[in-house]
Amino acid sequence: MNTTILFPITKSRNGENRDVEDTLAIEEPLEIILIQNFNGEIIRKTISITMRTPGNDEELAIGFLFTEGIITNFLQIEKTVLPKLNTVEVFLNKSNEINLEKLNRHFYTTSSCGVCGKTSMDAISTIQPGIDKTKLITVKQKILFTLPATLRKHQEIFEATGGLHASALFTGNGELISLREDVGRHNALDKLIGNQLTLKRIPLKGYILLLSGRASFELIQKAIMSGIRCVASIGAPSSLAVELANEFNVTLIGFLKKDGLNIYTNPTTVI
Repeated sequence: MNTTILFPITKSRNGENRDVEDTLAIEEPLEIILIQNFNGEIIRKTISITMRTPGNDEELAIGFLFTEGIITNFLQIEKTVLPKLNTVEVFLNKSNEINLEKLNRHFYTTSSCGVCGKTSMDAISTIQPGIDKTKLITVKQKILFTLPATLRKHQEIFEATGGLHASALFTGNGELISLREDVGRHNALDKLIGNQLTLKRIPLKGYILLLSGRASFELIQKAIMSGIRCVASIGAPSSLAVELANEFNVTLIGFLKKDGLNIYTNPTTVI
């Protein structure tokens, strides 16, 4: 599946123009449809239409359904199908019925897209009541300092376009486990979590999540839903992201570089 295209542009340098081709990240809509047999009736419901970079669409759908609390484990899914371009159908098992007619999702407009808002804090505990706020992990600064370079080395699409966000999962020793890219930062994380959910690794205890940009509320929300206890970002966190991380006792690190970082919550866990 193509994730980039070549587009003719005019490049100006030092007052001189020349015609060249630039590599652009593709952005297209993805419709996520949930299908289940509810009381003998086949119900189809469009859950979301999101703008994303094509690729790993099934992981994106699964991760989105999980981080939104629509499903709680991978066993609820019978299968996923790509019936046509830019569409994912997720079939639920009959034994794990969800009343789609009463499914009510609340979206909050934010500068970074995704689901957000203070009311979501209470919703996280309701959806994932098993979250253990006492289970922290200790991370070494010298390991954290190596993560940005590893991330950049493996950001293939970003290297070509300079226009994608990335979410990467590392062990406490700095080993890269998985990485996903997308034009939407929340989509990149949903792809990553969907990948780990299909591998039955959720909850992701003992891992470090690295975000290529800033840490916004909904990214911390999704991290908490997947059991991640340490989130590091190349950019800045938002105030609500810090508040949420503090509420759920997640170690939050910002402005991570090869020789420095800011610790916003749980400073004693970073040694």
